[in-house]
Amino acid sequence: MSGVLLADRYISPMTEGDLDEVAAIEKLAYEFPWSRGNFGDSLRNGYFGICLRHVTGTLIGYCVLMPVVDEMHLLNLCVTPAAQGAGAGLALLREAVRMTHAEKLDGLLLEVRPSNHRAIRLYERFGFTSIGRRKNYYPARHRSREDAIVMRLSFAKEGADGAA
Repeated sequence: MSGVLLADRYISPMTEGDLDEVAAIEKLAYEFPWSRGNFGDSLRNGYFGICLRHVTGTLIGYCVLMPVVDEMHLLNLCVTPAAQGAGAGLALLREAVRMTHAEKLDGLLLEVRPSNHRAIRLYERFGFTSIGRRKNYYPARHRSREDAIVMRLSFAKEGADGAA
């Protein structure tokens, strides 16, 4: 087992070997899932993939982060439906923030469907604020597209004297 141990779960970097499991959870959780190829392309392009596993090795969730200029962009965060509501999303967010700090970036940006109330509550509880909307961002079943709420978690900048 590699990675950071969290009680009965651990965090590890996503690798090519994880992609079949990741894609299977993605299909369970989303009506419009990323493909296995989307995840593979992300890893090959140098994005950060994070896996959250139970100590038994079972994949619980994952996220994909892309550093962009001075901030990190959370492209995908998913928890297997059977494990939702048990803190896995929070554990992944904490790791995303830790990595963002480690990369010395100013904040974390994400898009979320307005219809995804559970995710919005999680992000707001974590300190994310809504900064805008992207029109027609997501595919949708009963209408051609669904907007995205753009949310950001900003980190305090330190001044020259070290004060925040």
